Amino acid sequence: MTHAIGSRRWAIADGYIPSSSASDDPALVSHESACVLNTGDTPAKVEITLFFSREPAGPFRFTVAARRTVHLRFNDLDDPEPVPRDTPYASLIEADTPVVVQQTRLDSRQPSHALLSTIAYCQD
Repeated sequence: MTHAIGSRRWAIADGYIPSSSASDDPALVSHESACVLNTGDTPAKVEITLFFSREPAGPFRFTVAARRTVHLRFNDLDDPEPVPRDTPYASLIEADTPVVVQQTRLDSRQPSHALLSTIAYCQD
């Protein structure tokens, strides 16, 4: 039995996906991602709501299996709608069991790539 750590509500205030990349290599395409860790013994049902200067989008839904992690690229989200490029947004990530969320952004618009990673803000 593994003890679940983390929180059920997380926020990433700074989201942005550039529309261009210096490479077509999938590993080097500009992207925004959330890494979600579920250390518990039950699957975590997760919903993401995106906030813009317009009405929010979502929820985007996925599951993180027990004692697993999911590295979710926001570029790949398309249901209920694709995440727009070159548009600032924020995200609220809610799970039905405690999880840990880390944000990563790769900005590869120029040959010298920039990588950012940070732990999201959590609230119980």
